[in-house]
Amino acid sequence: MAQDGERSAPADKGKGKVDDVKDLAGGKKAQTGEKPQADGKKKDEEPQEGRRYIEPELNEEDQQLKNELEMLVERLKEPDTSLYSPALDAIKNFIKTSTSSMTAVPKPLKFLRPHYDDLTALYDKWPASPVKDSLADMLSVLGMTYGDEEKLETLKYRLLTKSEDLGSWGHEYIRHLALEIGQEYQNRLNAEKDVQDLIDLALSLVPYFLKHNAEADAVDLLSELEIIEEIPRFVDENTYARVCLYMVSMVNLLTYPEDQQFLRTAHEIYVTYKELTKAIVLAIRLNDTELIKSDLNATSDDSIKKQMAFLVSRQQIWLDLPEYEEDQLFMDCLNNTSIPKHFKSLGKELNILDPKMPEDIYKTHLESSRGAGLTNVDSARHNLASAFVNSFANAGFGNDKMMLVEGDKGPWVWKTKDDGMLSTTASLGMLMHRDVEIGLDKIDKYTYASEDQIKAGALLSIGILNSGVRIDSDPALALLSDPENLEAKSVPMRVASIMGLGLAYAGSNKEELLEVLLPIVEDSALDMQLSAMAAVSLGLIFVGSSNHQVSEAIASTLMDEERQKHLKDKWTRFMALGLALLYFGRQEEVDVVLDILKAVDHPMAKPTSVLASVCAWAGTGTVLKLQELLHICNDIIEENDEKKGDELVQSYAVLGLSLIAMGEEVGQDMILRQFGHLMHYGASNIRKAVPLAMGLITPSNPQMKVYDTLSRYSHDTDNDVAINAIFAMGLCGAGTNNARLAQLLRQLASYYHRDQNSLFMVRIAQGLLHMGKGTMTLNPFHTDRQVLSRVSAAGLLTVLVSLIDAKQFILAEHHYLLYYLITAMYPRFLVTLDEDLQPLTVNVRVGQAVDVVGQAGRPKTITGWQTQSTPVLLAYGERAELEDEQYIPLSSTLEGLVILRKNPNWEAETSA
Repeated sequence: MAQDGERSAPADKGKGKVDDVKDLAGGKKAQTGEKPQADGKKKDEEPQEGRRYIEPELNEEDQQLKNELEMLVERLKEPDTSLYSPALDAIKNFIKTSTSSMTAVPKPLKFLRPHYDDLTALYDKWPASPVKDSLADMLSVLGMTYGDEEKLETLKYRLLTKSEDLGSWGHEYIRHLALEIGQEYQNRLNAEKDVQDLIDLALSLVPYFLKHNAEADAVDLLSELEIIEEIPRFVDENTYARVCLYMVSMVNLLTYPEDQQFLRTAHEIYVTYKELTKAIVLAIRLNDTELIKSDLNATSDDSIKKQMAFLVSRQQIWLDLPEYEEDQLFMDCLNNTSIPKHFKSLGKELNILDPKMPEDIYKTHLESSRGAGLTNVDSARHNLASAFVNSFANAGFGNDKMMLVEGDKGPWVWKTKDDGMLSTTASLGMLMHRDVEIGLDKIDKYTYASEDQIKAGALLSIGILNSGVRIDSDPALALLSDPENLEAKSVPMRVASIMGLGLAYAGSNKEELLEVLLPIVEDSALDMQLSAMAAVSLGLIFVGSSNHQVSEAIASTLMDEERQKHLKDKWTRFMALGLALLYFGRQEEVDVVLDILKAVDHPMAKPTSVLASVCAWAGTGTVLKLQELLHICNDIIEENDEKKGDELVQSYAVLGLSLIAMGEEVGQDMILRQFGHLMHYGASNIRKAVPLAMGLITPSNPQMKVYDTLSRYSHDTDNDVAINAIFAMGLCGAGTNNARLAQLLRQLASYYHRDQNSLFMVRIAQGLLHMGKGTMTLNPFHTDRQVLSRVSAAGLLTVLVSLIDAKQFILAEHHYLLYYLITAMYPRFLVTLDEDLQPLTVNVRVGQAVDVVGQAGRPKTITGWQTQSTPVLLAYGERAELEDEQYIPLSSTLEGLVILRKNPNWEAETSA
């Protein structure tokens, strides 16, 4: 057992505990069986140093057992070898049959304590024989309680004898042995010794663990020995589900490349047991297109294929599957084209199809009287804010009272001016989101407008409209890459075309777009804005693909002599962002680019490398990376001309903290605590990034502790901090209609009624809060918060990067950058469909998700549920399960679009 001050094994606890120190020097430990006397002193207490082991008084039965054991040990010391074997068998039998309680050390082990050294000496004297092996077997068990922990004697004697029927020694022994195997493995690796015997022994323990419901111990042991890929051959249909659940939940806590190995092993097990919808979720997490295709081809069941297609399309992965092109229903599932239909049926069910006006959201009559009349003035700026609010609130519903109106009133575009017209026209794409055919028809007339800004807005709205859906005819590519638009004289039209292509094909890895956009990145004669926007679009299109053509083009632009003088331009940050997005989630692969950037002698090189690094480790929760970023935030910047680059380094490091910690709850709490410190002690460039990072860590998940803090920051003396805090409040509550946040934003509207910039941002936040009338989410995690959508996270990050200097972008004339949020917008619904993909209404229980990993039995996976009929809305952290077993869901998680199959056994149950 454990030494003083070290971790004690579970057997330490309880009465009759034996002390594992052989000589009780100093009289520090009480002896077994001693009872305190009335005066608080222990019987036979001797203060002097080095006292001897004092025999406790034994009852008759124990005394008899002790005498028998001592007699058997004496026999082993005698020269008559024929007595050895029966004596050893008798001692073993006593040990095995006496484990009446798991909380106390078995009595035979106590009574054999004084003889442990004698028995080890005997082992060394005896010649090799079966009897010697038998003695080693017994010493291995005794070593568990008396052996010196550092010597690992349980393992030492186990390796000296044949390992047969280890289970007969009980669970505690097996666990102790597994612990020592892990320690010895590390010792041998450090000493570069052979470990094959340890691996063989470990593999002999795994079946025992799995048989006795200790799946976690089996996985931990193989993980410790770095042979997790061996586990599939040990699992069966009773254990695979729990083993995989434990393995998948461990992934967030592992470092690269072990996390990949765990996912691949769990994937292999799921495929073996035909759990293909669970397997494909892991293939999506691995971002392995070949694996996804092999999962789709692993079954001939059309309904399961369609369900897998829904899961793939949720992640916005574009697959080229020529063999399925004839199957129109399957392609609809894969291309996300059925979302608008189901979204509108949800709206009908919730009775929210009527369009909302911005006034319904501002509720100016509830604002405090001081500035109530002044927050609603009819200015171009205010009208622009209303256009954004209108587009967010009615997103995806395909109707509103401002843009899609006929007759005298005319669309809202004419109430805005200059760049406002661009954003207002672009809002059409948001209103008709994913409904491509009708949407293109509505947008068409604006493409012939005389004003370049309106034309540009129409082009951008085509990109927004096509975001997240795939249409075979590729209308967005045809319209936006048309030289008339892409090479127009008007800069807004070119920017809108480039941005539209990025939004429409985000995550598609579409090779044709390289020919369109790469020349714009590489042409050093072009304005930096155009090249940078092309870089962001390429970053979004090839997000997480580490496409070398794009990365080379952007890297060479950053190193180009002619470009060096342009790199101080405010748009350069988007060039850097484009490069970073290519390596989203690629972990170690980003090191190549970081090495190249070290060679670039320019202030923008460092911010670029920080951005690339945080994107590569996004959502992993890697503690070492978080520490690196905190170190960057700690540096004090010297005042000089080139400090701009260093300021951005720290701002990006703050955003990076959120981006990396996003996927892991404990990490999130720790980072939120660090943000408090950064706000207290950070310079202004850090302070203005902190609210944005707080919004990024909990998008569409309004937590009181987060938005109350942001509410405090929204009154900060530094206006940049206040504006970013307001936006972050909108991001936190995006699509939730949270009443407390709505109230806080109304108060801010009247507080900032004289400050146009702050008021504009309050309106944007109010629009976000009521996004999709409370039916959408911006959270990039989906499928039970297991999978991080790279496209969603990339869109969020792009908006936040532009907000680090809000007054140069969003609050100036580039407010259209807010539309990058469309990549992350997704309905937070659960729609159940039958096998013909027609809506099917069933009762589901919706409640708070409970983590049941490693728990005994079959605990409930949700708590505090309410029963509702589908379609239903799921808030962050909620989970749904079917009320009865009339239908079997084909997806492992009830979220998004789920196909249900009739349970063939159900009718038999009801008729019986």
